[in-house]
Order: sequence, then C-alpha cells, then structure tokens
Amino acid sequence: MKHDVRESIVEYVYVIVGAAIIAIGFNVFLLPNQVASGGVSGISTILHGLFGWNPGIVQYAFNIPLFIAGVLLLGKKFGIKSFIGTITLPFIVLLTNSWEPWTDNSLLGALFGGIVVGLGIGLVFKGNASTGGTDLLAQIITKFTGLSLGTSVLLIDGIIAISAAVVFDLEKGLYALIGLYVTTKTIDIIQLGFSQSKMVYIITVKQDEVRQAIYAEINRGVTKLQAIGGYTGEARPVLMVVVYQTEFTKLKQLIKSVDPSAFVIVSDAYEVLGEGFKRA
Repeated sequence: MKHDVRESIVEYVYVIVGAAIIAIGFNVFLLPNQVASGGVSGISTILHGLFGWNPGIVQYAFNIPLFIAGVLLLGKKFGIKSFIGTITLPFIVLLTNSWEPWTDNSLLGALFGGIVVGLGIGLVFKGNASTGGTDLLAQIITKFTGLSLGTSVLLIDGIIAISAAVVFDLEKGLYALIGLYVTTKTIDIIQLGFSQSKMVYIITVKQDEVRQAIYAEINRGVTKLQAIGGYTGEARPVLMVVVYQTEFTKLKQLIKSVDPSAFVIVSDAYEVLGEGFKRA
C-alpha cells in the first residue's frame, strides 16, 4: 500500500513539473519567436499573433472543453492526473508570461523550445497523464473516423503548421515543423531513455563455443532462438545476448576470436529489466 501511495505521489509530481516545464519553454522560446509547433500551444501562438489574445486564456478556452468532450466521448480513462495537467499548464503559462525571451533567434527558439517542451510532455506521460488539448481531439477524431491516432495527430499538427505559415510567413511555418520534430524526438528519449544496452543476435556454426565464451568472459546469459535458414531450409539456432554498451566491444572481439565468420546483428535496447540489469 505504501509503495502504491509513493508511486502515485511521484506520478503527480511528474505531471505538475512536466506541465511547468512545458509552460516555461513555451513562454521563453516558442511564443516570442512565433514558433507554432503543434497542439493547443501552437493555436494560442497563432491567435496571439493575429489578435493579441493571451495564450494562457486561449489554452484554457480549448483545453477544458476538449477534456470534457474527451470524458464524455471516450470515457473516464483520463482521470484526475490528466485534469491536473490540463489546468496546470495554462495556469503556469499565465504566471510566466512576463518572463523575458531567452533568445530572439527563431531557429534556436524552435530547437530549444522543442527540447524543453518535449522534456515536459515526456514527464507528463511518465506520470500516466496528458495535458489535454489536441491529443484528446486526435483520439476523438480516431474514434469517429477510423483514422489511426498517428494520422490524426499529424493531420492536426500539420494544419497548425500550415496556419502558422499563412499567418506569419513560410519561414515561421518551417520553424514550427522543426520544433514539432524536436519535441517528438525528445519525448521518445524521455520515455525510452538513451540506449545504454545492445541486443546482439549471433548466427554461428560454433554456437556452443561462443555461448560458453560469453558466459566465462562477460558473465551474461545467452538465449538460444530457433531459426531456419532461408536458403538452405535447415535449422540454424540463433544466439541472443544483451550487454551494456561498455561491454559490447569486448563481446564483438570475443565472437571474432571464436568464430571469425559469425554473422552478427546489433540493435539498441532502450530498456532492459531483469537479472544483471534494472529491476522491473
């Protein structure tokens, strides 16, 4: 029970801190440089440029009705944490709207704004919540049109970026796309982390020797996968092992010393849970 309470508190902290980071990034990087990189914040940037409307008020005007519509149309799965994210973000935008811009260079604004906003959104997602806005609208569109969620998000953000190009200029629209791209990549990093491990598949005629060498020299477990050669049609087991990045060079040299003709496939493993790695 104590663990559940502590975990719940941590999630609320993620949501609040994440919303604060998004708001600050918006006010010091995106808004002053007219970078409308998607979402309700992008809409508020455009409306601020057109009519001088306060972005925090505009975000409340969009977020709250969209949250209510999401609950009514999609069910009560969003919960209190998403509601907190929905109201906290515009509130902190209002609190920090007098902060001086940290750069007046649009490219730097798009790049660093994308990083900061992506960091904030990633934290909110780690808290199992959302900040509402166009994410909810995308889910509503998906439910009633059959479009995939990714297509719905792309459609909405694309319309916002095109609107920025029309309202401001083409260059601002391109900066908006840069900001959107950087934001999505930063969210992935926060969700998945930087890759610190490598997953290695080894196809070798000396599988027992390679397996024993890995056990003895690196002390890593090896999994034997059953595979069939596409050309020969013969059974050909594949060894799979996960190692830390710092162990990979040693593993590569080890495989080469046992079987120079081994076929090795390497990919990033962003999160590894279990014996010898992080606990679940």
